[in-house]
Amino acid sequence: MTGVLPCLISPVESEPSASGGRLGDPLLDAYLEFVAARSRPNTVLATWFDLKVFFAVVGKPVGEVRPVDVLGFITAQRAGLSALPDPQLVRARAPEEGGGVSLRTIRRRLSTIGGLYAFLTVRGDVAANPVPRGLPTRRERSRPSQGVPLVRASRTLPRILSAAEVDALTTALRTHRDRAMVSAMLLGGLRRCEVLGLRLGDVNAGDRQLFVADGKGGHQRLVPVSPRFFEHLGAYLDTERPAGADTDQVFLVLKRPNRGRALSAKGLEQVLASARDRGGLTHGSCHELRHTCLTRLREAGMALEAVQAQAGHASIESTRGYQMVCVSEGVTDLKEFDCEHDQGSEEGRCRA
Repeated sequence: MTGVLPCLISPVESEPSASGGRLGDPLLDAYLEFVAARSRPNTVLATWFDLKVFFAVVGKPVGEVRPVDVLGFITAQRAGLSALPDPQLVRARAPEEGGGVSLRTIRRRLSTIGGLYAFLTVRGDVAANPVPRGLPTRRERSRPSQGVPLVRASRTLPRILSAAEVDALTTALRTHRDRAMVSAMLLGGLRRCEVLGLRLGDVNAGDRQLFVADGKGGHQRLVPVSPRFFEHLGAYLDTERPAGADTDQVFLVLKRPNRGRALSAKGLEQVLASARDRGGLTHGSCHELRHTCLTRLREAGMALEAVQAQAGHASIESTRGYQMVCVSEGVTDLKEFDCEHDQGSEEGRCRA
């Protein structure tokens, strides 16, 4: 591995730069700079890690990768191997047997590698893209665009919390700050990064709205939230938020030695983990809270387009999963979650 990528440097350890980190290979670093110029920091970090994993498994320089290596990478990832398997048949272990990664992860990594070699092909650094677009079928001549995908990942429904689980989780929260953060996800459908990125100027208590200034993909939107959230937020700002903080971010650390600093993603995860332990819950992540809110909004009759706007989804296909959950579980009374909304006014605000 050292001979292939002689200088693996973590984005956290490296000097701040446009790409966020280096891989020690001029071709890979050029692609990271290209991605950094057009993508969000999380995308750059994911690309950096996918490239590192691929070339660590393949063990070849960038210009020597062939389609057989890509197919071997799929098998190695599914089987949990740290290097390419023997060309002979290898039995891939199922994920529950340990070691292997999910099909969705493999598909994302293949997309990253395909993007790398498409970039290098355009630049003239390599002759062809070694990542196959798919496997040929008997109908290839008549339908060349309908090949078999290299990885076929099944579509799963969003996992949500029941009314009893929501009660157990919210009862286990100890501070107004924690209740406000959970309410933003549970009653407004915000993502974890959007909750942590809220600033004091983004809160519009009069209209019961939050302005998401830096959502996924850099998109902005106005999100209507239940009054319950603003009750918890007001109590937190009045009694708990450290006075004289040098940041306008809403949610801050309450205990020393980091009191007054912006709360991190790890800190929010620790808050939820502790609440789950006290409430006797086995699940209840930030994203599951978001899933719960969006599912209940759809169950309450909110139009799919309005739910899409509330969620900040770029494609409505991402929102249709909540429709499938509603069909499979049946309609639940949204009042149990204090997510009741005036459908007409909410749709107008969501689309604004």
